[in-house]
Amino acid sequence: MTRRPAAELPPLALPVETDPELEALPTPRRPGRTLTLTTMTVTAVLALGMVWAIRGEAGYALHKGSPTSLGNLTELEPRPELANTWVQGEALLSSTRAVRYSRPLEQGGYRLAPIAGNDRVWVQVRVPDGMEGPRFVPPTSFVGRLIPFSQASIRHSGLTDAAARASEGKLPENAWLLIDGEAPTTTRWALGLVVLFLAFACFNIWGLVRLLRPVVEDG
Repeated sequence: MTRRPAAELPPLALPVETDPELEALPTPRRPGRTLTLTTMTVTAVLALGMVWAIRGEAGYALHKGSPTSLGNLTELEPRPELANTWVQGEALLSSTRAVRYSRPLEQGGYRLAPIAGNDRVWVQVRVPDGMEGPRFVPPTSFVGRLIPFSQASIRHSGLTDAAARASEGKLPENAWLLIDGEAPTTTRWALGLVVLFLAFACFNIWGLVRLLRPVVEDG
């Protein structure tokens, strides 16, 4: 006895009908989504801004080798290729236009003064705690980071105005700053911050792409 094959039923297809009244309704407000997008955008922009702000310290931390000897800083004419490099030189500091200042959470203070006979080069030296005043004798040999004042980072942004006030309101054109005692190893913290801020930026940009990408529905 043979069985007759069962008849195949056609696939069930229900017509999709749209409701004009539902389509006419306004798009629901989603303040939470807007707040999330705004927060992620601001976070990404700030993170990238911080990377840009500390790019000098991060690049300086990658310097290898010994400091470049510049000799007598009184005769120095800074060249563009010396920007953000580790250098060594000798000179006397001017005592008439020295600026004294300190930083929060740091012991001791700092003194900013131009090279005697060369107003285009200013030097920041560390003053030990309790040695400020007549007892402090500034060094005559310096080893540190050389940058133009125009490239001063957040940590040294206020020094440009301080040096200008000490120079009767205006710095010499293309003035430079030598940060005594700042070796490449002392700015390696900037590399860690660059990685951290880039991670923040990438995470938030990835989140923005995921939230803003249109969802494709199957069928």
